[in-house]
Amino acid sequence: MKKEAIVLKYSSTRGNAEQLDSAQAIIRGLAADGGLFVPDAMPKVDMAFIEGLKTLSYEERAEKVLGLFLTDYTAEELSGCVTRAYGSGRFDTAKRAPVKAVGDKSVLELWHGPTSAFKDMALQLLPQLMSTALKKTGEKDEVLILVATSGDTGKAALEGFRDVPQIRIMVFYPQGGVSRIQQLQMLTQEGKNVNVTAVTGNFDDAQSGVKKIFGDEVFNEALAGKGIRLSSANSINWGRLVPQIVYYFSAYADLLSAGTIESGEAIDFTVPTGNFGDILAGFYAKCMGLPVHKLICASNANNVLTDFLRTGVYDRQRDFFKTISPSMDILISSNLERLLYHMAEDKAKVASWMQQLQQEGRYDIGSELLAKIQQTFWADWTADADTEACIADVYEKDHYVADPHTAV
Repeated sequence: MKKEAIVLKYSSTRGNAEQLDSAQAIIRGLAADGGLFVPDAMPKVDMAFIEGLKTLSYEERAEKVLGLFLTDYTAEELSGCVTRAYGSGRFDTAKRAPVKAVGDKSVLELWHGPTSAFKDMALQLLPQLMSTALKKTGEKDEVLILVATSGDTGKAALEGFRDVPQIRIMVFYPQGGVSRIQQLQMLTQEGKNVNVTAVTGNFDDAQSGVKKIFGDEVFNEALAGKGIRLSSANSINWGRLVPQIVYYFSAYADLLSAGTIESGEAIDFTVPTGNFGDILAGFYAKCMGLPVHKLICASNANNVLTDFLRTGVYDRQRDFFKTISPSMDILISSNLERLLYHMAEDKAKVASWMQQLQQEGRYDIGSELLAKIQQTFWADWTADADTEACIADVYEKDHYVADPHTAV
């Protein structure tokens, strides 16, 4: 008897009853009620699945993991998307995301893509997923991607979406809030469908502005009248987040192959964290069955997440610091909403907390839910001086150059 295919649907974290296929959710980017799209069920894997990844290429691993979430894409469509994203000499290593031993730790290198940012892992694939989704759904409108960036997302998104048919992209970055190299990378971007604009303020101002545009019904109706619909390439878009789940599985498979760990052994992932997308992908991997013990949330002086994961109170009303790890200079971590959705299992509560954050600048999830989150997450932060000292120390001891985000 033929096994029936499972179709995974996506709905909003804030209670909108609308259910979409993954292709529709990727085109949409943000839910109509301002919430983020999440899968209605969590795919599960066993150790046989994980061990089976050991001998596969990164592309083959990606196809297997993505296939569990993007159930409305055919195997051929996913294979084409993945090949175009990671093949054709776009990455400077065959491993795509190799694991390197550095002292007594292992480092997952995510900077081998065309813009040298870890965002390439997702932003080389998202344009392919979106372009395929437009064809699959028969969408005739032109899609305008709006992106707020604290540095590396901007260039990676511009490069990924450059000259992709039926899609245009506008990137907003904080004036003086990105590194000089990142600014030049964005301002010199080639492509007929790209636009880059500096914003007075910090990343949170840029991100809030983009969300406000998404929520402006009159403006969106005016755009629709001209055959244009908005979408996002930030990690609020499920198509940006789901590729990041892949490299947690890939890292574990590589550690198994190297004999660094034994099958089934639980490991910790320490993740430099700003918008909470990267570490959330690790949470999804754990929920699926990857043996993860703790997810360690590493912050810089903008330590809003450290305080939240210790106290249960999220309070963005604090000084904003420009640091040497600018991709983490964020006080409103959008993807935390998805974690709260999965942990609280109460859409009304999530909507209420997000409303409190917007209106009052803070919310409190209570001790019971905090204790549940702390079973998986641990958090701390470090200042620039210690980050610099770590870079020097790692280089001196292990002859390895750690970038400021890794050093955090």
